[in-house]
Amino acid sequence: MTGNSLQFVVELENIISKRLDDQHEDSYTASLGNAGIKRVAQKVGEEAVELALASIAGDRQEVSDEAADLVYHLLVLLRLQDISMNDVAKTLQDRHVAK
Repeated sequence: MTGNSLQFVVELENIISKRLDDQHEDSYTASLGNAGIKRVAQKVGEEAVELALASIAGDRQEVSDEAADLVYHLLVLLRLQDISMNDVAKTLQDRHVAK
């Protein structure tokens, strides 16, 4: 992987889309998508709580790890809702400009 690490979020979106579309039985992403939006939303909630707890504990690496887990599960949730990170970034940008 080369370049800006933030660019990997876009790459990860594409990987998630491909795995959800391809439905390989050994893919965690595909199995998560097959479990449905309710299960994915539950995972987002679980990862958010784990991130909050890691933040309180003050372990920088654990915070980074849990944040990565949250972002991954959020990307799956967004993909199932047909929302891209670009859509989310646009919303953030619009909110910033509106102030």
